Amino acid sequence: MPGNPSEKKAMQQFDIMREIALSAASGADLAVTAEIALRGTGQLVGLSGAALLLWDDKETPFLNVTYAENDRQKGVLKDLESELFGNLRKSRKLVSAYLSFGGEEPLSTFTLPIKKGEMILGAVIGIQPGKGTLVKEDFFLESLTAALSVAIMASGIGPVADDVAARIKRERLNAIVETATTVSHEINNPLTAVLGNIQLLLMRGDKLDDELRKKLKAVEESALRIKEVTQKLMNITKDKTTEYTNGIKMIDLSEESDRSS
Repeated sequence: MPGNPSEKKAMQQFDIMREIALSAASGADLAVTAEIALRGTGQLVGLSGAALLLWDDKETPFLNVTYAENDRQKGVLKDLESELFGNLRKSRKLVSAYLSFGGEEPLSTFTLPIKKGEMILGAVIGIQPGKGTLVKEDFFLESLTAALSVAIMASGIGPVADDVAARIKRERLNAIVETATTVSHEINNPLTAVLGNIQLLLMRGDKLDDELRKKLKAVEESALRIKEVTQKLMNITKDKTTEYTNGIKMIDLSEESDRSS
């Protein structure tokens, strides 16, 4: 058993890392793993609040897991992120920082990145009331964010690896091509019969009055247009969509039109 305070603290730090690893390995929800990490860290180093933030490739936050002693501390965390750290990341490419504030209620705070290689996926921020001692915890806090980065990668949350993204894109295109081929086949069979009969009727020439011939020609043109669309479907080579209506997307066949002409 550890006998002195430093040994006891080192064991507590190890326990937090161990809990993160076990939680991630068990397939637990990332929010659960993050809550374990933030709460344990807060109790160990005297944080009154801490948060894990993740954002997408447009730097829009999509996950916020917060541990705080009360709503007031939660509000302080939120204000620090929105008024300080978030602005500095955008304007100055802030990566990490340890800061102390004076006044009637002294406060120390930090932000450290969640990373995959050189890619920054998010941040951990924390607050500690009183005179700053957080810098003395830098080794542990940086180890904590590294452990959380691994847990995030294990959870599947965050930017998808290029090879996986390419595979997903290929599979989606294959699904579109298979659907388009089926639609084309099912449409072309009856369409051939429709076109054949219309063209036979049009071959009667003078036996048809002008109004009927005009209507048959309109039907023939529409049928040929349908045939052209099915040909475009058969030529799909890209997973490209365009706006249809009310936010609904549809397959963009404009490039296929150029190739089939």
